[in-house]
Amino acid sequence: MSGTIPETVFVGFQMTFAVITPALIIGAYVERIKFSFVLVFSALWMLLCYAPVTHWVWGGGFLMDLGTVDLAGGLVVHETAGLAALVIAYFLGSRNDKSNPPHNPAYVMLGASMLWVGWFGFNAGSQLAANGNAGMTLLVTHLSASAASLSWAGYEYFKYGKASLVGLVTGTIAGLATITPASGSVSPMEAILIGSFAGVVCQEMCSIVKNKFNLDDSLDVFAVHGFGGILGTLSIAFFGYAGWYEQISGVLIVGVYTLVITYLIIIACKALVPIRVKSDDEENGLDLSEHGEKAYSLNS
Repeated sequence: MSGTIPETVFVGFQMTFAVITPALIIGAYVERIKFSFVLVFSALWMLLCYAPVTHWVWGGGFLMDLGTVDLAGGLVVHETAGLAALVIAYFLGSRNDKSNPPHNPAYVMLGASMLWVGWFGFNAGSQLAANGNAGMTLLVTHLSASAASLSWAGYEYFKYGKASLVGLVTGTIAGLATITPASGSVSPMEAILIGSFAGVVCQEMCSIVKNKFNLDDSLDVFAVHGFGGILGTLSIAFFGYAGWYEQISGVLIVGVYTLVITYLIIIACKALVPIRVKSDDEENGLDLSEHGEKAYSLNS
């Protein structure tokens, strides 16, 4: 048993976190990376970066002993994935053509909706019980995502005169990532404030990464997940549910470790397998060049 949960269930639950975290990083380097590099990098990164951080924060390690609060992965999942995304985007370089927006907003909406529902399992499930605490975690997760969806769309309309569907659901993910570490602590009204703030600030961070850092983080992994996870972790101290020292220490320690280990893993992987596809393969699409398949639209 792990508490009141069978060990097999707990192991399976933790494996879902372990597999989704390197999968988040993929959003930063889609359309231009070798599949062989993805496999080697993801395996090493999950073992050498994700696993130690998980034990520090959740497994009785020194950050847990320090008092750092992160219920469901603001540090463990989102900060680590977001910072790793920046490092690999730096090494990989920009796409040859990064001007194309998502070709099917309806598919983006469908995927985000599935992710929204799945997030309830991650956050509420992290209470490791079916009780009032899990119910409150589910509620504040939903409220933050809803508030961030609206604030992102509203801010987008204020800046550009249009509110897009893709922007709205990007706000959804920003609200979910930001509430994740705080979802076991904050009240419903505080969750609405967190989400409303995240929808604006994470949107600005998208522009900073692309225009100031000049990094082609294709799906804004750092701006939405990484920065959102950091904001959510610090919000726990802002609302008085943990100390500033404990939360800032967690952010800095995990951040520095992630940057250093990710850098070293990339250097090692580059010595084993190529990191980037050929220019012609990128233009023709990786479905064909890397997997021998071709994607067809519904209208084909």
